[in-house]
Amino acid sequence: MRIAIVGASGAVGQEFLRILEQRALPIDELLLFGSERSAGRTYRFRGRELTVKLLQHNDDFRGVDFALVSAGAGTSREFAGTITRHGTVMIDNSSAFRMDEEVPLVVPEVNAADAKNAPRRIIANPNCTTIQMVVALQAIERLSHIRRAHVATYQSASGAGAAAMDELTAQHAALAGGAEPPVSKFAFQLAYNVIPHIDVFQDNDYTKEEMKMYHETRKIMHSDIAVSATCVRVPVMRAHSESVWVETERPVSVAEAREAFARAEGVVLMDDPAGKRYPMPLFLAGEDPVYVGRVRKDLTCDNGLTFWCVSDQIRKGAALNAVQILESLL
Repeated sequence: MRIAIVGASGAVGQEFLRILEQRALPIDELLLFGSERSAGRTYRFRGRELTVKLLQHNDDFRGVDFALVSAGAGTSREFAGTITRHGTVMIDNSSAFRMDEEVPLVVPEVNAADAKNAPRRIIANPNCTTIQMVVALQAIERLSHIRRAHVATYQSASGAGAAAMDELTAQHAALAGGAEPPVSKFAFQLAYNVIPHIDVFQDNDYTKEEMKMYHETRKIMHSDIAVSATCVRVPVMRAHSESVWVETERPVSVAEAREAFARAEGVVLMDDPAGKRYPMPLFLAGEDPVYVGRVRKDLTCDNGLTFWCVSDQIRKGAALNAVQILESLL
């Protein structure tokens, strides 16, 4: 089996390398591709040095079975034809094809079978915030159909890439030294702040990030669920958190919900308020599952439940989900 990583030098590309190193996929050859800036760099994989090749419109993908792509929506749109021309299945981490009717949008714990129907040989990886939410929602959906969900996200710097993580570190260092903090990746200073603005605002005053959660959730879950989101950037380095409220068709007890979360694929229940045991990004960065806690009845709605979840944005929210799609196809 021949696998390619496109965008190998980025934060998600590097996570692809780490995850493929850890998992028992029968890879005969791994090819790395990148921009002019990263071409020529070398990375070690399973005892061998691999060199990043320049991504070009040529036949480099001939004989490649799967391409894990994380190089931005523009690059994905431009190179999709080149990547898939000879039969390669492109698993794309960008937003380029997520709402394309001919491109399945897949979270394996929820809709793995959709990946087998990809007429364009492209499978889309959802937005990071959507991924962790639907993994948790699916546990409740199996008990009773979810009519609507309200979610507030607490998104770490990692969601804006490696340069954003570096900027948060630089801001703290500058402030500690009495200097003006650098601001370029975020709308405002993130250190000692929260910013209720991720991606661009739409005509309805929701951001594109918030509308992704609405549309993507419905497509993944094959559901008429209505989702209202507020997405917030917080000064956390890695792993996103979400506060989620759901309304189900029938009342679901807290005990039922906890049992459902405990047995759900990809979920770890961490819910012991008396023992101060609940998910926090500081302790869960680098982990694979979606962690759920603070499960309780909503006080305003008989059919309402609320919970808190945390997941690593670069792993389950990006690279790991794409690798799991590949594994589900195998």
